[in-house]
Amino acid sequence: MIRTAERADVVPVIGLVRDLAAYEREPDAVAMTPDDLTVALFGDPPAVHCLVATAPGQGGDVLGCALWHPTFSTWTGQAGMYLVDLFVRPEHRREGHGRALLRELARLCARHGYQRLEWAVLDWNTPAHDFYRSVGATATEEWTTWRLDAAAIDALAHRRPPGDDVG
Repeated sequence: MIRTAERADVVPVIGLVRDLAAYEREPDAVAMTPDDLTVALFGDPPAVHCLVATAPGQGGDVLGCALWHPTFSTWTGQAGMYLVDLFVRPEHRREGHGRALLRELARLCARHGYQRLEWAVLDWNTPAHDFYRSVGATATEEWTTWRLDAAAIDALAHRRPPGDDVG
């Protein structure tokens, strides 16, 4: 079953995010707390949205999740969706949960008129590449993801970054 995350799902979703970080070889990278995720999901406005895949039956365990937020393309002039994380517990893979999560995301895109559903995948994660190709996704190999972390944001916001000779 796929449904929108509820407050009771916050701790299980953080567990899935931690499992994803471990899978992606960064087991200590997750600093998000239950309070952080609660504010992000249920604040006004929410910063992120989440779908969960649950086990059949009442009170089913959370087996997977998809966290996403809206985007906007200046090229198309249309809104879209960015999939931040999609993760299904390893013991529940190949049961259709990942495909069901993506299908529900596609339905949300269609319902909201979103023209794109995009996400990033680590280069070495060939099982994910294969899965995403199986649902019709294509890689955009011309683009490189860039990032400013909190320290770099602070440096840029409050003083000239290294190498910036222009005033």
